[in-house]
Amino acid sequence: MPQRSGTEPPDEYLEAAVHRLLTENPGIAEQGIAVVRRDHSLVLSGEVESHRRRDQILQLVTEAFPDLPLLVDIGVIRAQEPSEAEELP
Repeated sequence: MPQRSGTEPPDEYLEAAVHRLLTENPGIAEQGIAVVRRDHSLVLSGEVESHRRRDQILQLVTEAFPDLPLLVDIGVIRAQEPSEAEELP
């Protein structure tokens, strides 16, 4: 994994390393999260099926890159059955 100090802005190698960590980790294997550099931080964005999943992703990234400033824009999609029947024409 790329080494960095806490004052350097993330570069494309660090961006790629975080993305690779998310996709290649057997416990996460998350391909739906975008990793983008913005100013002096990385932005994680996308949607996951639960708050637990979002927490797992954040824990994985912060453990692997403890000094990396993150902005998190990961939403939780509705993953439950609808409460009413859909009317079809």
